Amino acid sequence: MSRRIEIVEVGPRDGLQNDPVLLDTPVKLEFIDRLIEAGVKRMEAASFVNPKLVPAMADSDAVMDKVDRSKCAFIGLALNERGMRRAIEAGCDEINFVMVASEGFGKANQNATPEETADLLDRIAVLAHDAGIPLSATISVAFGDPFDGAVDPRRVAALAARAEAAGASEIALGDTIGVATPWDVRAAAEAVRVAAPKARLRLHFHNTRNTAIANVYAAVEAGVDVIDASCGGIGGCPFAPKATGNVATEDVVYLLEKGGYSTGIDLDSMIATARWLEETALKHPIASALAKAGGFPATP
Repeated sequence: MSRRIEIVEVGPRDGLQNDPVLLDTPVKLEFIDRLIEAGVKRMEAASFVNPKLVPAMADSDAVMDKVDRSKCAFIGLALNERGMRRAIEAGCDEINFVMVASEGFGKANQNATPEETADLLDRIAVLAHDAGIPLSATISVAFGDPFDGAVDPRRVAALAARAEAAGASEIALGDTIGVATPWDVRAAAEAVRVAAPKARLRLHFHNTRNTAIANVYAAVEAGVDVIDASCGGIGGCPFAPKATGNVATEDVVYLLEKGGYSTGIDLDSMIATARWLEETALKHPIASALAKAGGFPATP
């Protein structure tokens, strides 16, 4: 049997949070339904943050109230105790808490240092545990900070150890501003595995410097089985200057399935969803390569 690589679809959350077009809730729900029909089984669809700072996520409670949970697990993102409690109240299937690997971005995004985000997770992880909701932790700017520059992998590993100790069953390394190279990915994966050997490892790449698809390959070669991706390659962070979109889900699926890996996602359906996103929902160009070129060989 081919090796299975799980794709966590982040388009409805990380993809939409920085887009200039604010989609109405029914359109978001159609987007989510199309992704599920394409085979997505795990998805970030909500962010429980201050709606004044991230208006695109202001309807996260309404989205979580209406999604079809029969075929997909939904992840809600939280940055603090209030966000954690809101995610629990919204009935998220999983909660993803965000830590930060560098002070400059931490102050801009969460008004906290790396150590303060780890301390906060120590205090509030019990809320998710008591609610019986799986908890994961994303370490943002794990490869580089837009204000402070390069990030020491040892700091990332130390934060991963703190997350595992707090009960996070999965740790995601976020290349929030798209600076990582395949060699960085391998080094970070090795360091985190040593520091947090029990947690599952997940990688999250942005394509700011056109290295995201190469980084996906490097992650898979390093034994990582979970990859974040965003339909259409949409996305970005309001607090990361010049950061562009996530690696496109359809581009990742094409790469992996050509390599003999299994994703469970129908490539043609994902391409069709990306084109719908570009032409009907957002009505502006998207970054996806496969949405432009299609798969190969072409579907009759």
